[in-house]
Amino acid sequence: MRDKPRIAVRTGAINAGHTIVHEGTEYKLRIIPSAFVYKNARLLVAAGALFSIDIFLREVEVTASGNRVGVDYNSGVISNEHVLRERSDEHLMRRIGSTGSGVGIATVDRVLRTLKLAKDYPELAPYLTDVAEEVNSALDKGDIVLLEGTQGLYLSIYHGTYPYVTSRDVTASAVCSEVGIGPKRVDDVIVVLKAYVTRVGEGPLEGELSEWEAAEKGWLEVATVTGRKRRVAPFNLKMAKRAVKINSATQVALTRVDTVFREARGVRVFEKLPPEARKFIEEVEAELGVPITLISTGPDVYEIVDRRT
Repeated sequence: MRDKPRIAVRTGAINAGHTIVHEGTEYKLRIIPSAFVYKNARLLVAAGALFSIDIFLREVEVTASGNRVGVDYNSGVISNEHVLRERSDEHLMRRIGSTGSGVGIATVDRVLRTLKLAKDYPELAPYLTDVAEEVNSALDKGDIVLLEGTQGLYLSIYHGTYPYVTSRDVTASAVCSEVGIGPKRVDDVIVVLKAYVTRVGEGPLEGELSEWEAAEKGWLEVATVTGRKRRVAPFNLKMAKRAVKINSATQVALTRVDTVFREARGVRVFEKLPPEARKFIEEVEAELGVPITLISTGPDVYEIVDRRT
């Protein structure tokens, strides 16, 4: 039942992309919850989220989820003007490494109380809802609700590598705030870690590999939103510990294990992972003091080792 949420909620903004491979099809999403693959889930966009209408409607069409998607009345809408203003800002684009999606400028307008919200656009009327009310009512009934955050701790405007950060807080606490639920309603916090570290754009990256070294290891990646190559470094235990601590993690999901340990590709049973992969996972788990319950061994949603039982 835990993988069959009654409701899935997306927080954050469209400057973070998520790639999902399901039944042979690849989806690159920026605002529709990744849990759309479960056909019975109600899909919601939180009040604290920021998105552009064209991206939202395109993803609704691609995922064929129009009959189960809801957008909070107070979620923020990014206009073409926001995108143009952001892309003309040399500080944001060149020094900070913004994605140019208009998110930062839209956030400024929200603080100034000039940003238009979802309720101001007639084309969004069929999707409008009170997300906080839906989520809290579902929790009152004992239903399972999945909240999906975006980006990593070190892009948090408060807890990250300032000024090379995004324009919002991205911690688990902030995710709850954007949705409209209190922290006492949360049962589990799953922090997602990669088997190596990547970063798009500017900012510090301890142990950074050259592009040649990253390519030699097969670790080179391209960002979903910008198409830029990600900078790469080996797994950083110190960073992982801080992410676990600040987010009050109860579980860890570890991705890209098959990229580091190629013989792990497609494995779905922990004992069948290559010995060096098991050793790495067990050592990290011991250091973090939190169970690594989900281990991704490939791009497909079913290529995973599930240790939760």
